[in-house]
Amino acid sequence: MTGLIGKIDGKPGKHCVHGANSSEPPAAVHAKAAVRQFHQSVDVATVEFAGCRHFLEFFSHKISYRSRPMRGMALFKIVSGEKPREIAVEVLGRRGDKEHTEDLLERALTQPQLPPADRRLCQELVYGVVRWQATLDWLIARKTGNRTQKVFLQNLLRVGLYQIFWLDRIPSHAAVNVAVELAKRHGFGPQAGFVNAVLRGYLRESESTRALLTELKNGQAHLGYSHPEWLVARWQDRWGPQRTAELMAWNNIPPATFARVNTLKIDAEKLLPIWRDENVEYDFVRRNWLEDNLVFELKSHPPLDKLPSFQQGFFYVQDPSTLLAVRELDPQPGERILDMCAAPGGKLSYVAQRMRNEGRVVAQDSNPERLKLIETNCTRLGVRNVEIGLGLSSVGRGSRRAQAFSRTNDPSVALFQREDQGSAAASPHLNEVFDRILVDVPCSNTGVLRRRVDLRWRVTLPEIERLSKTQLELMEAAIRMLKPGGTLVYSTCSLESEENQRVVEAILSRHPEFKMLRSRELLPFEEATDGAYVASLQRP
Repeated sequence: MTGLIGKIDGKPGKHCVHGANSSEPPAAVHAKAAVRQFHQSVDVATVEFAGCRHFLEFFSHKISYRSRPMRGMALFKIVSGEKPREIAVEVLGRRGDKEHTEDLLERALTQPQLPPADRRLCQELVYGVVRWQATLDWLIARKTGNRTQKVFLQNLLRVGLYQIFWLDRIPSHAAVNVAVELAKRHGFGPQAGFVNAVLRGYLRESESTRALLTELKNGQAHLGYSHPEWLVARWQDRWGPQRTAELMAWNNIPPATFARVNTLKIDAEKLLPIWRDENVEYDFVRRNWLEDNLVFELKSHPPLDKLPSFQQGFFYVQDPSTLLAVRELDPQPGERILDMCAAPGGKLSYVAQRMRNEGRVVAQDSNPERLKLIETNCTRLGVRNVEIGLGLSSVGRGSRRAQAFSRTNDPSVALFQREDQGSAAASPHLNEVFDRILVDVPCSNTGVLRRRVDLRWRVTLPEIERLSKTQLELMEAAIRMLKPGGTLVYSTCSLESEENQRVVEAILSRHPEFKMLRSRELLPFEEATDGAYVASLQRP
């Protein structure tokens, strides 16, 4: 490793593809299997915090719009057109409790005739409006006397105001003109003058409005940073106004894309030249829980699923915070490991990587569809020591669904299927004990709000309280399968104490024989990563 560090660790610029200041944003990416590692399993009765189809545009959503010399509205339509704004308004209008914005947008952007630049603009508008919804609605209310607007008009005004105050490189007059035209096209001709008046009023008051938005962050932080008031109050009680403001500002920044080198197939010394040939611009990532040259930030890149390096399983896309739990687990070659909530397989595949594919890893999840995702990722990454099966399907009701053993299409990955799928043999891992167990529980995901644009508007205090009970039950189930002297690691991507410290405290209170080895909370405003909590316990 020393030789490797000497070759590639030092001046990142020497090893990066040139063009850090490129004017072209990264192309849209469709790599579902690569990104579901960000999709933490969320077991919520009334709402699902994270949809299964979070595609990579969401995670590489770093877009820079540069104005060009334009001669009138006709040229503007050629360059950008009304279409991306129209799609954005329609997607925003279809938002609801059941479907996530990412899924709605993904379907809307399947139109093959939509140019890449329009796709990126549409994505920026949708995600930006959802993030800044509370602030945008405050702006609209100031000009409309707090009157409720029809959904289409409200979203049209949101999109227009977002372009005026958040996208400096889009001509404001063009944003207004397109909004007025869209109002007429969609049957709101009588209201087109109203749309024009609101938006042009803000154009005239642009400078004073920007000053008001700055003041709003200090006076009414939940509106200034566009977060739920109850959640902001909780965070301020815990961290104070300044750190809470830093957290909210972080949540409103489009997330970076990170890649973990898959050393089961390649090392960084060999992968970096391949990336340069593939026109991937990268930078080194260093954190005190990461191995040297393990994780890289992908600054810009072609569509990831088109890269030969991706297709050959040379890397896996995941935030650095997700690797802390595996570091604490410290799996060793030859051991028996259980990953109780394994989908989509990011932590799981890193466990296998640290074990050098030696030993046995059992991967469980309660969702059969997500088990398929684990299989897909393990196959691509060359993971050969993992057995995949349904986990506890009725946590809290005392039942466990029987499972049976079969093989997947990949002979190196074992898959456990339900008895009702045709096999009669019982799963051999239901009653065995393990050297180490990872319990990456379903949680509120408040540490990853920047990656899940809908989440801030879905999470509720009752759901946090309900999830904490589920988390405690999962830990109790894990304890029954941990051998004497074994290590149990608990992890979340939540920032809420009910789901983190209090769950661990409850376990230690119920099981005083257990010893707390370490615990650590990653806060975005301190670590510049997603938020996470990890605690490692040891059985005597």
